[in-house]
Amino acid sequence: MNKFMEFLEKFLLPIADKLNNNRYLSALRDGFMVALPLIIFGSIFVVIANFPFLDRLLSEDAFIAYQNALGPASAATLSIMGTFVIIGIGYKLTEHYGLEAIYGGVVAFAAFLILTPQILEGVSGVIPTSSLGAQGMFLGIFTAFISAELYRFFVQKNWTIKMPDGVPDAVSKSFSALIPISLTLSVFLLIRIIFSYTPFDTVQNFIYTIIQEPLTALGSGLPATVIAVLLIQLFWFFGLHGQIVINSVFDPIWYALNDENLHAFQAGTELPNIVTKQFIDTFLVGMGGSGMTLAVIILIFMIGRSRQLKELGKLGAPAGIFNVNEPIIFGLPIIMNPLVIIPWLLAPVVITFITYFAMSTGLVPPPAGIIVPWTTPPLISGFLATGNAWQGAVLQAFNLLVVSIIWWPFLKIMDKNYYESEQKASKDTNEKAS
Repeated sequence: MNKFMEFLEKFLLPIADKLNNNRYLSALRDGFMVALPLIIFGSIFVVIANFPFLDRLLSEDAFIAYQNALGPASAATLSIMGTFVIIGIGYKLTEHYGLEAIYGGVVAFAAFLILTPQILEGVSGVIPTSSLGAQGMFLGIFTAFISAELYRFFVQKNWTIKMPDGVPDAVSKSFSALIPISLTLSVFLLIRIIFSYTPFDTVQNFIYTIIQEPLTALGSGLPATVIAVLLIQLFWFFGLHGQIVINSVFDPIWYALNDENLHAFQAGTELPNIVTKQFIDTFLVGMGGSGMTLAVIILIFMIGRSRQLKELGKLGAPAGIFNVNEPIIFGLPIIMNPLVIIPWLLAPVVITFITYFAMSTGLVPPPAGIIVPWTTPPLISGFLATGNAWQGAVLQAFNLLVVSIIWWPFLKIMDKNYYESEQKASKDTNEKAS
């Protein structure tokens, strides 16, 4: 065990540290965080628009009118979530360099629009919303990175217009950004012209065909998902926020898969993907936090004899219900604790297999693409994420039972050790007092 941990420390921690501090992955992660409130807003109204049995309670015309009235909430947020992510990435990366971040955000969005096909069903000057959502996500990410770097390059070369003293600050900054923005957008306009002479016609078609489709297919598969889940647990074990590290890489893929499911759900067609953002967030992380430690808290109340674990259970339960598990991670502890490494790594992998099997066989509907807030308690989140299907809640309950079974012998050993130590300490204290 010691040699295994030394191996992981030597090879895994440096990689995780580099990923965690990489400015592009940080900007990507923060860009999604900028978009998250808007995504959740749209998701809430998707749930409201698709309440179970509502189509039976209302007449067909009334139900259609009801959905049409609520439709703009998701159309203006979820359907074009790529635009918010692009602006967020450009803003955060430019901010990292200490420049005017707002210009980094808007130049990223403008560069993306230049590269985006502006024609829909033969009508020019129209941008399809699909280009602003999942299909355009990867192009938008690359565009945001490149445009922010070009903008930084031109600013740091001092290719700017200097306004005289006394000019209002907002006007001065606007003119100072004029040349860097113009040069940056000119580069993207040239790229668009060049690609119009290729078989792909547009950069978006090139990115989607060469990069996004293969990566999405890989990320939607069970093997890649298991590896991602396992890495999240490993990083957490060594005190690094595994979700931040891994989600920075996989979020573009998982969100794209999520968006495909949402469009299918809204259209009433078969959901194409099992693994999505909500597959991870609802059926793994969304059951007490990383490692599904709500099961550990339940076990503590069931079998705990030691005062230490009982107090930890009381402390961790309120937060664990809302998927915050730092009290358990640092209080049990989980970090660098050889006693828990087996259940900590094994349980999420087992649950990944169980959840994938349940959805692939049709026992449980796949996630409907609805972004459920990560603080939503288990059972409720499973119901909502699967498009108001009771099977989602049942699967979460079953998964918690499985995690509890995996953890039971290890937690029993820890509790016994803590209890015996407490008894010995109490005995020593009484002997000294007498």
